[in-house]
Amino acid sequence: MILGILLLFTGIVGCVLPVLPGPPISYIALLLLQLTHWGHFSSAFLWGSALVALIVTILDYWVPVWGTKKFGGSKRGVWGAGIGLLIGFFVGPMGIIIGPFMGALIGELSYHSDANRALKAAIGSFIGIITGMVLKLTVSVFFTWHFFKEWLF
Repeated sequence: MILGILLLFTGIVGCVLPVLPGPPISYIALLLLQLTHWGHFSSAFLWGSALVALIVTILDYWVPVWGTKKFGGSKRGVWGAGIGLLIGFFVGPMGIIIGPFMGALIGELSYHSDANRALKAAIGSFIGIITGMVLKLTVSVFFTWHFFKEWLF
């Protein structure tokens, strides 16, 4: 049980840390609960949850790239946003918000000197990263809610 709770916590942290796959880690906590006498999830719920975790994980990699490309950005903008997110995590809550934007902007400016184009691409990358983060958090919180609902009630 303690391992499941630790995995849930790690999964939620993984939603904002780019190196940890949050929803799959949270899903593993559901599987661990299922193996105890407290878990009584249906097979359909477990398979559906696995599919959702997989889709959201794939989207998390695709959405920032799509956002950057949609707003005219390059690979440097995507990399810059990811690095900015990682650095921003160590700065604090505002760093998680500002880091991806600044990283994408710097990445784009290192690729070309058009500041307007770089700003537009940075906004697209930022929107993509935040969208991915919100999707992952939504799924991991949903899994956490089901874990505790099943465990406590």
